[in-house]
Amino acid sequence: MTHSAVETPLQVLEHEPYLQVTWRDTKTSARGFVVIDELVCGIATGGLRMRPGCTLNEVGELAREMTLKMGAFGIHVGGAKGGIDFDPSDPQAEEVRERFLEGVRPLLERFWVTAGDLGTGQEQLNRAFSRVGIGETSFHAAVVRSEDEAEVRERIHQAFTAETEGLKLSELIGGYGVAEAALAALEHRDIPAGSARAVVQGFGAMGGSTALYLEHAGVKVVGITDAQGMILNESRGLDVELLLSARTTSGIIDRSVLREDDVERPGDEWLGLDVDVLVPAAVGHTITADNCDRIRGKFVVEAANVPTTPEAEQLLLERGVTVIPDFIANTGAAAGAWWVILGEVVSPSGACIRLSEQIRPLVRDLMNRADGSALSVRTEGILFAKENSQRMIDEYGGAVAFRDLFPDMGQEQYLADSDAEPAAELETVADIGETVIHPPNGVAFPASSDLADPSLVETGRQPAAAFPAYWPGPADEAADGQA
Repeated sequence: MTHSAVETPLQVLEHEPYLQVTWRDTKTSARGFVVIDELVCGIATGGLRMRPGCTLNEVGELAREMTLKMGAFGIHVGGAKGGIDFDPSDPQAEEVRERFLEGVRPLLERFWVTAGDLGTGQEQLNRAFSRVGIGETSFHAAVVRSEDEAEVRERIHQAFTAETEGLKLSELIGGYGVAEAALAALEHRDIPAGSARAVVQGFGAMGGSTALYLEHAGVKVVGITDAQGMILNESRGLDVELLLSARTTSGIIDRSVLREDDVERPGDEWLGLDVDVLVPAAVGHTITADNCDRIRGKFVVEAANVPTTPEAEQLLLERGVTVIPDFIANTGAAAGAWWVILGEVVSPSGACIRLSEQIRPLVRDLMNRADGSALSVRTEGILFAKENSQRMIDEYGGAVAFRDLFPDMGQEQYLADSDAEPAAELETVADIGETVIHPPNGVAFPASSDLADPSLVETGRQPAAAFPAYWPGPADEAADGQA
């Protein structure tokens, strides 16, 4: 279906964030930022990135994305993000990161649960937390709200150190979710996975695991790009497992392992391939108004954060190309981490089972809504996520928690539905007997007529009353709002 709705300003800055902090290093030129977009149950979540040129606006945009991710998946926490404007390869980077953590320590103690992100590894971040004396894990603010901190720490340690197909939870579940979102979109358009073709831009943790699980599901992955260009095989597809075995920690593929009929092409040719699914899994603002006319595929499934500009997405909508937005497709890593923290799953296999059973119906439902409303999947997703966020604020509290973060939930045994459509194959996700606890705030799909007025998505800031946890910001919109 071709859509024509104009969607501005999308999800980026529809309201003033709850809190913005700017930090300045005393020993280098580094600057750092924390944006808490929304507090739910008195807490917010989002990773800490480090890259030269990182800005407050960038961090704010990503914090808003985290609010939408948590809302879309019914996880009762708000969205946040941290960023440091510094080169992670600089010899002083570790010390800069630790001084930043010390500078924003009050937030990390109780309000902000952070994790690894661009330029910051999870184990690296955990070590930094330990060295500055905050705790053993960057999930500290959540752990200290549990009645049994030791049990939660042990559960996190076991889940994040276990490996499936040589990948840890943080390396596999994000891409697994992207693959599941792509498979749900294909199914909705009656395209069998076995006849579908895909290209993946970027071969880091997200791109690599996305390609792997698409291949496991029968999709022919014909192209993969890294920083050195694109590897292409349009006839029989690429051997993703072979390429993963030759991938460096920075996502570069050793070309010496390529098969005779694998060819190398310039990296920017990925957009024009004759495929069904394009997966941007590298950096933001990759698909623009200047290059989106080259896309021949039916779906763009966003593995990276904000890879498609609003102008490009509008042009794609007018051509009938469906964009599955980042805050739906790539939420697996964040959702999986929180399911482990809260004790709803205890292993990578359990997290993947839970993710599949939630993301597939979510994608199908949003596509159905978009088909019927002439809005995009993104707009329908924003409305749904905001509706869920408001419901969770009402139930759990905003800046002030009404309920415990760790609710007392009865356990429910997960049983596989033998008639269900199979998820992307995960060889060791056969642990069907794992206990999966479903929280009382499980995602429900309200009727479109029950959602917030779509015009609120397009007209900028929501009324302050719509978000009782928010301070609406200064009347002078030129003020930067930094704390």
